[in-house]
Amino acid sequence: MELRGDDVVLRPVADGEGEVLDRIVREPEVAAWWSPPEDFAGMLAIVFEGEVVGAIQFYEETDPEFHHAGIDVFLTARHQGKGLGTDAVRTLARWLVAERGHHRLTIDPAAANTAAIRSYRKVGFRPVGIMRAYGRDHRTGRWQDALLMDLLADELT
Repeated sequence: MELRGDDVVLRPVADGEGEVLDRIVREPEVAAWWSPPEDFAGMLAIVFEGEVVGAIQFYEETDPEFHHAGIDVFLTARHQGKGLGTDAVRTLARWLVAERGHHRLTIDPAAANTAAIRSYRKVGFRPVGIMRAYGRDHRTGRWQDALLMDLLADELT
């Protein structure tokens, strides 16, 4: 599977790229919001100009009564603020709607992650509400709030 956005390509993480992604997820600007995963299997690499600059993943609720998908994404600090994360999320969202038949997508950034929230709004995600004490900060052990956001298929920009 390879998905092409305006500027990024999303594709399965290749052998050896886990080390690159592990370095990215440990950058202070990324580690503030992400815990290092055990492995990167199942994630899609975000590739910009031939370089792996982050990763994106999705999960699917397959119960027909609650069918939807969720997205998670991280991007190296030196490429944040350039629209690449927005492009990656939009590209995956379009595929989830067109190819996987989802009518609704969710994303749940930390409530304090204003840059991510701004990026997701550009794709069309809207705030649903605060999920209190939703995720544990792996650095401090404290629980932090998250903002649940969703996007209906016809709202995708």
